[in-house]
Amino acid sequence: MLGEYVLVRGGTVWTSTLLEALALFGVEDKAARQALARAAKAGWLESERVGREARWHLTDRGRVLLAEGSARIYAFDPTRQDWDGKWVVLVISIPEERRADRHVLRTRLAWAGFGSLGQGVWLSPDTRRRVVVKSIFEGLEPPSRLVCFVAELGEVGDAGAVVQDAWDLVELERRYRAFITEFAAAAETDPSLAFTVNTRLVHEWRKFPFTDPGLPTALLPPCWPGQRAHALFQQLHEEFVPDAGAWFEEAERRAAQRHERRGSRQTG
Repeated sequence: MLGEYVLVRGGTVWTSTLLEALALFGVEDKAARQALARAAKAGWLESERVGREARWHLTDRGRVLLAEGSARIYAFDPTRQDWDGKWVVLVISIPEERRADRHVLRTRLAWAGFGSLGQGVWLSPDTRRRVVVKSIFEGLEPPSRLVCFVAELGEVGDAGAVVQDAWDLVELERRYRAFITEFAAAAETDPSLAFTVNTRLVHEWRKFPFTDPGLPTALLPPCWPGQRAHALFQQLHEEFVPDAGAWFEEAERRAAQRHERRGSRQTG
């Protein structure tokens, strides 16, 4: 919600708007307020008291995180036709006692599209990703060993087997097919439904850039559903986002009117 509706509308939102929006998904008031408090504690949001109402503002950190996430979500394409047969390979060694760094690193590498062959070896068939390696280690203590190189398979080894070892394509395919099944019959009937469908659509799709390395077609199984799911996401998002945004704007308008009425009564 913050990335899809708040960021693009100036980065501010009334508490009651978010409570109303979350209620559409069955989130109770108390749980919604706790979620806002956690977002504030994480440094994404900060609150401002306006009379008896609270208005939230995205922090600079929140804006950067959401902007980067949105760019990744909407630029993500699960398949590509071209591949020169080359891999970018990372060899990384971090001591076992630095478990927190190891966890952060695994998360960042997966987000960047790298798969693990175990024993500190990570790889991607997209050699352009070598340029992001330095940024992956930002804020972390340097690893004991870090080697990055571009390579091709030699006479021994099979690219398909490498892919199976590095990524769980069976689970990824299942999730793509589940996404298609869930949203293929989506139809818009009113703004509130457009809002809920569009929000769920983006929420589910945003997970794929984290788990799908964007492998070239040559490395994917036949009839891979990723491209079909991507086309469905683009179609539905374009169709639903205008009315979804309109619903959010109307919720903000109602929140502002309630604040004005309360202010008028206090003045009177």
